[in-house]
Amino acid sequence: MVPALAPGADRDRDAIEIGQRAMLNILEDFAAEKSGLESGQRAMLNILDDFDAEKARMEGAQRAVLNILEDSVAESAQFQAAQRSMLNILDDFASEKTEMEAAQGAMVNILDDFSEEKGRLEDTQRAVLNILDDFETEKSKVELVNEQLEKEIDERKRVETQIQGVNTELLAANKELEAFSYSVSHDLRSPLRTIDGFSLALLEDYADKLDEDGRDCLHRVRAATQRMGALIDDMLNLSRMTRIDMRLESTDLGAIARSVAVELQKTQPERQVEFRIEEGLEAFVDSHLIRIVFDNLLGNAWKFTSKRDSALIEFGGTHCDGKSTYYVWDNGAGFDPTYADRLFGAFQRLHDKNEFPGTGVGLATVQRIIHRHGGRIWAESAVGKGATFYFTLSGTGQRGA
Repeated sequence: MVPALAPGADRDRDAIEIGQRAMLNILEDFAAEKSGLESGQRAMLNILDDFDAEKARMEGAQRAVLNILEDSVAESAQFQAAQRSMLNILDDFASEKTEMEAAQGAMVNILDDFSEEKGRLEDTQRAVLNILDDFETEKSKVELVNEQLEKEIDERKRVETQIQGVNTELLAANKELEAFSYSVSHDLRSPLRTIDGFSLALLEDYADKLDEDGRDCLHRVRAATQRMGALIDDMLNLSRMTRIDMRLESTDLGAIARSVAVELQKTQPERQVEFRIEEGLEAFVDSHLIRIVFDNLLGNAWKFTSKRDSALIEFGGTHCDGKSTYYVWDNGAGFDPTYADRLFGAFQRLHDKNEFPGTGVGLATVQRIIHRHGGRIWAESAVGKGATFYFTLSGTGQRGA
C-alpha cells in the first residue's frame, strides 16, 4: 500500500518552487555579470592595444631623443635605463593581459557550468513535480482502497454475525439430534429385544410343537430383529461422526491396519487370507476415528473376498495429483463402476444382503471421518476383479506415503 501524502506536502512543494525560482534568478544574474565581464575584457584589450601603440611611438621618440642626445653619453645612459624600466612595465602589462585572458576563460567555464547546473535543476524540478503528481494519484488510489477495505470489513462483520447465529442454531440442532438419537436407540431397541426374546423362547420351549415352516419363520424374525439392531447401531455411529471431538496425533497407520487384520482372522480362522501391509506410513490423525475407517475398509475387503480360495488384501501408500494417498485393495467380488457414486450414501448397497451381509452404512461413516480429516475418498473397481478404495488426509503431519 502506498502511503498517503503528508498534510504538509503542499507547503513543501511551494517552498521548493520558490527556491528554484531564486536559483534561476541567481543564474540569470551570473549571465549578466558574464556579459559585463566580457565588456570589461574588451576594454582592457583596447587599453593594452593602446599601450602597444604608445610603445611604438615611444620607441620612435626614443630614437629621436637618442639622435638628439647622442653627444651626451650620461644622458643617453639614463634614458636607456628609463627605457628599460618602461619596457619592463610594458612586459608586466603583457603578463597581466595573459593572466586576465586565463581568468576570463575560467570565468566563462564557470558560467558554462552554471548553465549546465541550471538545466539539471530544471530537470530536477520537473521530476519533483511529477513525483508530487504521482503522490496525488497514489493518494486517491489509497483512499479508494481504504473505502473498499472498510466495506469488506463491514461485510465480514455482517457475515461473522450470521455465522455466529448459524453456529448457535447448529449447536441447538446437534443437541436435539443427540437427544433424538438416544431416544430412537432406546425406543427401538426395547421392542426389538422383546421380539427377539419371545422368538427365542418359542424356539426353545415350543420347537416340538412347530413344524419346519414355523421354526423357519421364527429364525427369520430373529435374524430381522438382529439386523435391525445392527442398523440402529450403525445409524448412531454415523450421527456421532459429525459431533465427536477429534484428538489429532502422529499415528502409525500400518500398526492400526495390522491390528484390524488380526481381529478379522480371529473371526474366521479357517479362511486363508494374505494381508500385505506397508510399513512406515504415518499421519497426523485421530487414531480412534481412523480405527473405524480401517474396521470398515478392511472389513469390507474381508467380506467381499469370502468366495475366493486365495484371498489377498493390501494396504499401502502412493501419490495422486502430488498428494499423499492411501489405499485398501482386494481381489474380491468388486462392483459395477457405473454405480460408484452410490457407494458412500447411507443404506446404499450394490450387492444382495443374502450374498454379502451388511447395513450399507459403513462407507458413509468412513466418508464422514475422512472429510473431518480434510481429505477425500473414492473407489475404483470392476465386477469380479476386486476393488480399490483410495483416501487422502490433511497434509499436516503426513509422512511416509
